[in-house]
Amino acid sequence: MPILNRSQLSDLRGGMRMAVDATDAVAEVVEKMHRTIQLRPGPMGVSATDRASGIAGLVYRCVRGGTRLAGRAVDAGLRGATVLLPDGESSPALDAYRSAANGVYGDYLLRTENPLAIDMSLRHHGRRVDIHDPSSLLERHGETSSGNKLLVLVHGLCMNDRQWHRDGHDHGAGLAAELGYLPLYLRYNSGLHIASNGRLLAEMLETLIGNWATPLDEAVIMGHSMGGLVARSACHHARQAGLEWPKYLRKLVFLGTPHHGAPLERGGHGLDLAMNLSPYSMPLTRLSKARSAGITDLRHGAVSEGKDIVPLPAGVKCYAAAAVRAAKRSLLSERLIGDGLVTIDSALGRHSDKARMLPIPADRQWVGYGMGHRELLSHPEVYRQISTWLQEP
Repeated sequence: MPILNRSQLSDLRGGMRMAVDATDAVAEVVEKMHRTIQLRPGPMGVSATDRASGIAGLVYRCVRGGTRLAGRAVDAGLRGATVLLPDGESSPALDAYRSAANGVYGDYLLRTENPLAIDMSLRHHGRRVDIHDPSSLLERHGETSSGNKLLVLVHGLCMNDRQWHRDGHDHGAGLAAELGYLPLYLRYNSGLHIASNGRLLAEMLETLIGNWATPLDEAVIMGHSMGGLVARSACHHARQAGLEWPKYLRKLVFLGTPHHGAPLERGGHGLDLAMNLSPYSMPLTRLSKARSAGITDLRHGAVSEGKDIVPLPAGVKCYAAAAVRAAKRSLLSERLIGDGLVTIDSALGRHSDKARMLPIPADRQWVGYGMGHRELLSHPEVYRQISTWLQEP
């Protein structure tokens, strides 16, 4: 029995290409810092723009050139070996690794055509759904009778569709058994701009629902973290493009969605600005700024290109769940800590500027205490609240 299959070797090839590019980037940063120290500028200002000369410059050129040459040789060898291996599925551990890499460097992976780059797909029972013929996969599982109530689940940053299953629970599977929803799980490159993923999702849903074999009564989208922003972006794009699928959309459920941004990314942006003040630390910003477009979009919760304020979709009931790590209410834990990544105000759409406030009614908001960001995926109280919301007429 082969140790590797084609999918696993492709992931290995992508990881090797990332390692080569990372080595090249680190060598460039070290060279710029070396050159800056040689010139001895003042503590404030700009770093050196020219490369090191003499023996030092030769060493850096050899390191970068040797790394690229070795990388091309290894890549060619792995590419040739890939065709000799059988097809196969990726493991949950490798999927988690790919998803994390896409979340942090997804736009770079797509730009460099790295095999690790994830292409968007809808999945059911872990298998890709053919959006041009969705009934083919559903018939295999005997679930065509439940196809009149569609639930689309959209994961968050650095995650994937498998990770809706946590601590033995899956919101989608629970709602399928209890309320008869047909759950489809989105897998996507969370490092791309949120607006880009929103557009892709909108177009995918248009094709999927346009080819739906049975009469569709309703569609619900549930997004965790960034997934809620992608869902909002999809609705925004669909409205602009005049797509048909939103007429089936009845409800949007947001779980820990940073509608007004996440403090962690704002802190990262502030660190970049601080490091840019000194020529000695400025080269290091190349490494910090390499984070993906998806992460930088989380600074303010951007869901569109060039439009700052995007309203909730008209005619759709919206629900928001937030979590707080503290076991009881306190100003510090709610305003600053929240679930560890997203504050309560951001998760519930609250804002001091009324123009930015998301009008989610108080009876469609819920806050869970003593739980973190990822526990929104599995906590029994969260599931009970979602179930209650989806049973509302």
